[in-house]
Amino acid sequence: MTFVDTGAWYADFVSDDPDHKAARAFLKKNTGRLVTTDHVIGETITLLRVRGRRARALDALTRLLSEKVARIAWVTEADVRGAFAVFQKFADKEWSFTDCVSYVVMERLGISKAFAFDHHFRQFGTVEVVP
Repeated sequence: MTFVDTGAWYADFVSDDPDHKAARAFLKKNTGRLVTTDHVIGETITLLRVRGRRARALDALTRLLSEKVARIAWVTEADVRGAFAVFQKFADKEWSFTDCVSYVVMERLGISKAFAFDHHFRQFGTVEVVP
């Protein structure tokens, strides 16, 4: 399984994003199961919206909620509490709360690979980042 982060989704959905071609190439060749969370979806939709891409946000939300592209791992109360602990423990990092939730969910599901373009997942120290 490969966990998909906000930046990867954004790059896939936005053709003028600098990482768009790399995102599309990875998704085209990927044969494994993709997993994301409802928090990542929310962050992706919000990012699209605040960057003036409302129509794209609606399209992306429809596509992601269909679960045809990736399985949604719904965040639990325990995940949120665990993310709060991670957020406190790694105060020296610039991880968003969604990054901390992703860290906890990946650990819970035993996922060690992430499709991401930012350096935060590399900082986890337990994750192989692709592409």
